[in-house]
Amino acid sequence: MQIYWQLIWAYLKIGIFGFGGGYAMLSLVEHSVVDPGWITEQTFTDIVAISQMTPGPIGINSATYIGFVAPSHVNPELSGIGWGLLGSMVCTLAVVLPSFFLVLYSSHFIRRHNESGVIKAIFSGLRPVVVGLIASAAILLMNTANFCPDGETRQLVTSIIICAAAFCLVFFSIPFRGKQVKLHPILVIIMAGLAGYLIYAF
Repeated sequence: MQIYWQLIWAYLKIGIFGFGGGYAMLSLVEHSVVDPGWITEQTFTDIVAISQMTPGPIGINSATYIGFVAPSHVNPELSGIGWGLLGSMVCTLAVVLPSFFLVLYSSHFIRRHNESGVIKAIFSGLRPVVVGLIASAAILLMNTANFCPDGETRQLVTSIIICAAAFCLVFFSIPFRGKQVKLHPILVIIMAGLAGYLIYAF
């Protein structure tokens, strides 16, 4: 049962210090749950991928999934849906409650003092930090577990090509019937999934 208290404490810290949204807190989440050995790096990257594709904020989704799998990974006696659901609930509540109370307490104060030089200076200092955290999350996910889990050079090159193609399809406009059209990210996700299936399933 100790793992549940450890998860609560870890996600309380993530909820308090996780500025900038889900992507900005990924490096903090990885440090909190992978480094202690609660889940593997491969499981973490899989959970991040699932969290991005399912509805809801990635930070909360990943907390729910990690809470489900971590107890059984640490202690096989905690295997089963019941233990997993308990882990999901405690992690989700632990990551949400600090933000809820902080926003509840600070929103009125910020509204009253939003023209204050101190408040503006604080947010000016936080913006580059958030950008840096999101960039670190991108670098964090550019790992062997994502790009080359089998250790083959061909797989690494293929993964890089798929990643670069997906970026270009989302970022750049495509000429179509005399217009510049940008593909919807959901369509690009589906295309990337189909490409992966066709390349790696046979």
